[in-house]
Amino acid sequence: MAKDPKTSTEEPVGEARLGRKRDPSRDADILDATLDVLAEVGLNGFTMDLVAARARAGKGTIYRRWSSKGELIVDAVGHMKRAQVDLERLPDTGTLRADLLALYKPEPVELGERKLRIMASLAAMMSSENEALATAANAAIVEPWASAHHRLMSRARDRGEISRAADIDTLSQIVASMAAYRALVQRKPFELEFLVTMVDKVLLPALKYEPTHAELSAGS
Repeated sequence: MAKDPKTSTEEPVGEARLGRKRDPSRDADILDATLDVLAEVGLNGFTMDLVAARARAGKGTIYRRWSSKGELIVDAVGHMKRAQVDLERLPDTGTLRADLLALYKPEPVELGERKLRIMASLAAMMSSENEALATAANAAIVEPWASAHHRLMSRARDRGEISRAADIDTLSQIVASMAAYRALVQRKPFELEFLVTMVDKVLLPALKYEPTHAELSAGS
């Protein structure tokens, strides 16, 4: 696989890795700064110098943690993904509809615009020749919401709230995929009104639909 010039290191890292021990408390600051730089200049304009300036850290400090900007971006995207949905603390209201809507977190306009710009950078990453970048972008765009919805749908199916025949593997990806389309193509933020429409008019009817015997036979 050809080396992607956008993700190559900008300086030798052998000497940069020497020196003071790593301070884990600085990781989140640097990862947030990385996302800020992606939002401001995109993937093509991204440099370690810009991240260092935004994080108020020496470039050597960053290179002690990440050997290349590609590696740094992958970790920053993972950091953003973890911040979107806490899979260990999902809502448990007793109904699937309320659980799905409880996942929504209102965001200030500025934060929503920042996320849209980051998503645009992620779209560029998805076409990158760097496999790690493309994989990280795909995971950050769809996976967090899809994983959360799959767990909530599985729980609802276990308690008999939705059809046992519901294809939750597919349906759990609907909202995340549509949200990505809105962000990357329509340049629209993820809003509660959109989520309510998707839940009430698409997901719940599809999840509760019971196929007839003839339909099941035709699909076999």
